[in-house]
Amino acid sequence: MIKRFETLHDGDLHFIGLQPKMCPAGLWTEGWGRLVLDEKGNRISGIENKEKAYRFSKIKTESQAELALREDLIERENMVNSLELPFNQNQFDALVSFTYNVGFANLRTSTLLRKARVNMSDPSIANEFRKWNKARVNGVLTVLTGLTRRRDAEQKLYFEK
Repeated sequence: MIKRFETLHDGDLHFIGLQPKMCPAGLWTEGWGRLVLDEKGNRISGIENKEKAYRFSKIKTESQAELALREDLIERENMVNSLELPFNQNQFDALVSFTYNVGFANLRTSTLLRKARVNMSDPSIANEFRKWNKARVNGVLTVLTGLTRRRDAEQKLYFEK
């Protein structure tokens, strides 16, 4: 599911190898949606930082992108496992995808998680997924169609038996 929604990022097809691209929220990403970070570990954002994003990008081949995705997934899986909730495989997978996209800090402080801690099968959890379909685009909080589709897919997976 993550691959379907992230797609393999290649920002400039004029160059050999994969190039970072800027997501709708203005963050530079590479591979399967991995953030490009500067020398201090800060996220790189904005079109004005394209050259910097290209300089700090590490993923140049599809095999490097696959390896990075596996590393990122193990990290997100460990984060979700640390919640020590009695989730089934589908709930776990949906929360890993959610965490991959919005970050573990956002999951930890979300109403979605608060409701799951009380009742993993609470039907109102579906609406909590849907609340995370916005990003700041040019400084304005905007509903993004891709995020809406992703949240719908995650909540559907979460409730699949």
